[in-house]
Amino acid sequence: MYVMTIDQRGSSADVDRVPGLLAELAGLSTAGRFERSVGDEVQGVVERPDEVVEIALHALRSGRWYVGIGVGAVDLPLPASPREGSGPAFVAARVAVEKAKSGAAHVPLAVVSGGLRRGEAAPSPAGSAGARACANAEAVLRLIGRLVQDRTTAQWKVVDVLRSVQHGHSGTHGTQKIAAQELGITEQSVSRALLRSGWQEEWAARPAAEMLLALAHGVIAGNDDARGLPADRAPDAGGPQAPDNRPRDSTEGDR
Repeated sequence: MYVMTIDQRGSSADVDRVPGLLAELAGLSTAGRFERSVGDEVQGVVERPDEVVEIALHALRSGRWYVGIGVGAVDLPLPASPREGSGPAFVAARVAVEKAKSGAAHVPLAVVSGGLRRGEAAPSPAGSAGARACANAEAVLRLIGRLVQDRTTAQWKVVDVLRSVQHGHSGTHGTQKIAAQELGITEQSVSRALLRSGWQEEWAARPAAEMLLALAHGVIAGNDDARGLPADRAPDAGGPQAPDNRPRDSTEGDR
């Protein structure tokens, strides 16, 4: 399991943004449910690594949240409210969000192992297999998060429209043209915005982040495999597979 603890940055000088975030998160996870845990903080349990990546990057986008991800066992059965949950992954998520608040972290995200055995209530010690696996996932997520954080408002406008177009478009060609028409700009402008936004790089790297989270979960659970990774994303002999909704348009524009 993956426990996510997300805390608002600068909450003492800002409005309460938790209700808005909870409404957004409701549409990003098929099974995970998030609730306010304490103050300006939300917490939830997520089963799928691809949804962990989606939620983490969504939270990083605004620059208003610290993101902590705990990987490991949770006490079952899960209670109706995440606030009542317990287990190593919950402890790890608390450690992770505090680590994300470190001034040295330009991208406020951390991934912490919840222990190699179900009986362990503390995070895995530094240098352990679980800690190393989570550090690898954290490194890739921070790299992608940097791309997400550094996008301009204009670039996000293009990215958001293109994502909505691709979601409802049956083909893989012509989506940049449709996005350009919706935005009232040229295809070349769409291509330039996507190139500068790191859009292609983000979606090329997302499967790697998902795979590393799944592998970390497998190591911590005692299975050195991709446990928890959806079947259509599990790595094979040829390497990790890209998600179905990964952009395929060239940044040079549609032809």
